[in-house]
Amino acid sequence: MSVAWIRGSSRRLTAAVSALALTVALGGCSPGQARTAQPLPSDSGYRAVLEEFGRRMIDAGAPAVLIQVRIGGDEWSAAYGVRNLEGPYPAEATDPVSVGGITMSMVAVSVLKLVEEGRIQLDAPVSTYLPDFNRVMHPPEPVTVRQLLQHRSGMPSVDGPLYDPDTVRQALTTKVSLADLLAMAGRISWQAKLAQGFEYSNSNYIALALMVERLRHRPIGEVIRTDVIAPLGLTGTSMTAAGPPPSSMVHGYILLGRNELDVTYPAAQIDNAAGGMVSSMSDLNTFYRALLQDRLLRPDTIAQMQSPLYARYGLGVVRWNDLCTNDFYYGHPGDVPGYGTIAMTSSDGTRQLAMAVAYPPEPLQPGASRILQEMEAIAEDTLNTTCDADPSGPAQVAAGSPATGPRVPTAVRQE
Repeated sequence: MSVAWIRGSSRRLTAAVSALALTVALGGCSPGQARTAQPLPSDSGYRAVLEEFGRRMIDAGAPAVLIQVRIGGDEWSAAYGVRNLEGPYPAEATDPVSVGGITMSMVAVSVLKLVEEGRIQLDAPVSTYLPDFNRVMHPPEPVTVRQLLQHRSGMPSVDGPLYDPDTVRQALTTKVSLADLLAMAGRISWQAKLAQGFEYSNSNYIALALMVERLRHRPIGEVIRTDVIAPLGLTGTSMTAAGPPPSSMVHGYILLGRNELDVTYPAAQIDNAAGGMVSSMSDLNTFYRALLQDRLLRPDTIAQMQSPLYARYGLGVVRWNDLCTNDFYYGHPGDVPGYGTIAMTSSDGTRQLAMAVAYPPEPLQPGASRILQEMEAIAEDTLNTTCDADPSGPAQVAAGSPATGPRVPTAVRQE
């Protein structure tokens, strides 16, 4: 979605003022300051860039911005804004958000674990593991599991009801099954192409999740918990489920007509393999570091995940240029109504950045947000300034501990 630079409503100002009062009462930071973890020994100026971005997003109407940088054993984190426009609670760096497409990296891990077990072959037709696939989707030619993972199937994309302004309220309360989502995609004409290249489609990962569920006999969210969340001890990560959102979750909003609508935890995202995960910046960095350091999959599987060399998208991971090592950063962007997230990690897992923005509320629009595109560029540039960092440096913040206190929006600063 394209996000306009708009100012927050008076309700946001009221929430921010309340957050300021709470911060002062608790003896927290003064307005205009963000409490952070102990600074890295040398930040090459990137902290100033990230802080300016955070302040600018808050000034543009974003409810919150969350950032965590890890360089070797050192960390720097920051939180800006408020957790919820209806309440007085400042955002914390450890708060979870909806992470959208980053879900696909976790689904890919679950698929590749089945590959390691010999239960899935990457170059086998999808219909081998999902017998109804051809009947539902009517592909113009056979599609392989590898093509789904790489977004090279050409399958029509279904973004789900949440992206349709006419049905957005229904999407907040009505669950849509993976089978129904795939059937919706099947009603869209699938055009044959002479050479099928990369074409991002949420439907690829809907089909992959259905394969995993059929082989594991459990919902995809439970499989990811077993394959990723539990082994890594991720405390802020879960699949969207029935019921209220986690109490510490940063809320996301869109504009519906002239009203701001809370889209924090929609039922349409329950067990949605294309974008249903909720996570914190710390957990995202922990996940990608563990992945790239071969703690979730075998080294030969990771090599497959990072292929092909000529493509930007591998098997569930996106690649960016690492100018420090002439290698690549790996991770994924996430873009869902109300939120944008980027997670990026060097190939050895030692340099990382995860960042999320609860978008300034605006009407739903198709296409990637320009704020997310800016976040990707900032993340890549930031990590490319850390070439001389010592990857063996001592940790400044204990893993899983809160790294920052609240950041009061600059809209209420007293000069």
